[in-house]
Amino acid sequence: MSGLFQFKNLRTPAQQQGSSPLAQSSTVMSDETFKLFRDFIYTKSGIFFNDSKKYLLEGRVSKRLSINKVSTFEEYLQLLKSSQGRGELSALYEAITINETYFFRAEQQFDALEQIIIPEIIASKGNSLGTTVRLWSSASSTGEEAYTMAIIINERLKKKYPHVRFQIMASDINSAVLETARQGIYKEYAIRNVPPNLLTKYFKKDGATYQLSDEIRRQVTFLNVNLFDSSAMRSMQNFDIIFCCNVLIYFDLASKQQVISGLYDSLNKNGHLIIGYSESLHGVSKAFKLIHLPKAMVYKKE
Repeated sequence: MSGLFQFKNLRTPAQQQGSSPLAQSSTVMSDETFKLFRDFIYTKSGIFFNDSKKYLLEGRVSKRLSINKVSTFEEYLQLLKSSQGRGELSALYEAITINETYFFRAEQQFDALEQIIIPEIIASKGNSLGTTVRLWSSASSTGEEAYTMAIIINERLKKKYPHVRFQIMASDINSAVLETARQGIYKEYAIRNVPPNLLTKYFKKDGATYQLSDEIRRQVTFLNVNLFDSSAMRSMQNFDIIFCCNVLIYFDLASKQQVISGLYDSLNKNGHLIIGYSESLHGVSKAFKLIHLPKAMVYKKE
């Protein structure tokens, strides 16, 4: 993700002779402005851009300038800090993060969820009338992960555990992707891993898109939650399973520790945290026990 291109001599002669940062061309983000943006984003979200990511941040933020009809990065930063710019924060988060996801993306993790994790949690709760299992897709993007949980539960677990109530929450820092998730309309890329029988059962093709059934959509509640916001995290409690996949890659160590601590507090005893395959809690937290499952690893709160 590091910058691969260097821009040379893109400033006007007047700018090269030492004009103020506010007069900089919107084409290039000065080192000073980069640090201001980096600090602002870090304070708001915990997402950290090191120096090697300057051109990445510059490229993604630049797309928001024309949309907001501002000519410099500095003007855009002032907009973000103003009361009028609160709604723009969500668009900024969308611009600087990758929202790539699709149904049944991490097949081995979902197999472990269905065959091992949920049965163990239900057994520990007694599998009696009134038993509730709470799941949280904590960085849900456009909803595919949470809806995959709902399909698995609806298709394979409800009949096996008729007395159990399943609750699925899904959240993201980006309100725009949450609105897309609520609509449940997807292109072929998102549904490419859905088994044919489930695709026929739970999706309706409409031209180039696929509409997810109301039956599945009703099973997921979407919320706008910033995992770096301690007050918001205090409202997310009593979960048995939390998915937080491909999120830690955006954080520095301090932010990772804060987010993981919050997720730990959100879990019930014997709850499970599932993170991305390329991620680890090594050096981040010793509070969880690492559990090795067939083709998957999860973290357990004991």
